[in-house]
Amino acid sequence: MTTLYFFFSFSLVFLFSSFGVVVGEMQTKPPQRELRKETATIQLSCGNLELGFYKDEARNTADHVLKAFKLGLYETNHVFRVDANFVAQIADCMTNRRVGLTLQQNEHARKKIRGEHVGQTIKHRKGTLSMARFNDPDSGTTSFSILLRDAPHLDGQYCQFGELISGFQVLDELQKLETTKSGIFVMPKERIEIMSTYVTSGGDGDNNCVEEKLRAESLAKELHDIRAAKLPSKK
Repeated sequence: MTTLYFFFSFSLVFLFSSFGVVVGEMQTKPPQRELRKETATIQLSCGNLELGFYKDEARNTADHVLKAFKLGLYETNHVFRVDANFVAQIADCMTNRRVGLTLQQNEHARKKIRGEHVGQTIKHRKGTLSMARFNDPDSGTTSFSILLRDAPHLDGQYCQFGELISGFQVLDELQKLETTKSGIFVMPKERIEIMSTYVTSGGDGDNNCVEEKLRAESLAKELHDIRAAKLPSKK
């Protein structure tokens, strides 16, 4: 995906946003529940994923994952699973980062979150953030999935705590990658590393907003240079 294509896609989104359809980089379908002002951004070599978190639905789960982002836990982790037309799954942060954990990160990465899926009436649809776990409903830690299409069979079984705000084009790019199967998991042949993450507050008058904006701009420039280096030469 070239830089020119990204800006062209974004323009189409802005042009057609009033029609309530999915176009290019963003999905204009309204969220199933009210979202918080804080968002988390995952930066991959193929683009950014901006995540929104429910304000009142599955609050403990949303708090837990959002704190993990604030602690920098997802940096140098990876998207270990890309099962086309199903899910893209972020690996747990305890054993899948390339760099070690601080004591605070280690403590949070080990923490298990109580399942909040019981009684949920919202639907697993494309872009939903769904907590991963083992058979024990209270075994979730930091691994979660982003739905690549609607999956009603997951409703009421796994906790939904947020939705993808922008980056739908990136999901489409991930599904084009070569994969291999390992047990029940469909995994990309090459590691899809999370190069960086940051949390942005949408609150007015937040003292951290300027600092967050500067960090986001700096990371965006760095990633632009990395992505540009991956593009074919124009000679």
